Amino acid sequence: MTLRTKTSHPLENPPVSVQAKLAAAWTSFMFLYVYVDVVNFYKPGVVDDILKGRVWEFDVSSTLLTIFLVSVTIPAVMVMLSMTLPARVNRVTNLVVASLLIPYSVFNAAGETWEWAFFYGLSIGVELLLLAFILRTAWTWPRTAAVPAMVPATTDLRHDLRQ
Repeated sequence: MTLRTKTSHPLENPPVSVQAKLAAAWTSFMFLYVYVDVVNFYKPGVVDDILKGRVWEFDVSSTLLTIFLVSVTIPAVMVMLSMTLPARVNRVTNLVVASLLIPYSVFNAAGETWEWAFFYGLSIGVELLLLAFILRTAWTWPRTAAVPAMVPATTDLRHDLRQ
């Protein structure tokens, strides 16, 4: 009789940098944000209203379209900034931008009927979870160990360097 044993080959789980986590979260947020808008076109009357020059309660104008462009540009730029800014500035930028986008995301449900509550609840709920992840990741950014400001006078640096 042959006894089979399972050989365990655990997958490697390398550490992921804070910047990569933030960039991934902003990328997810951006895609969700855009896809929610695209899926919204399937709501009855939305495309007809756009063709008539109305979006929600607003007339389609260059100002309105610029505001829409800025709202999609923010998470797109945050992907790049999360990977390139120095840690301290990166942390603050992510905390500020994610905090400002929370009320903006919730505003998307303004004026909607209960018929669309699940659609907006799900989309805004996931957006808020992503923003919460960004806030938590930036807030808990690991700190480096403190470096002593002065070397005590009793320490012989030449001796320490020779060792």
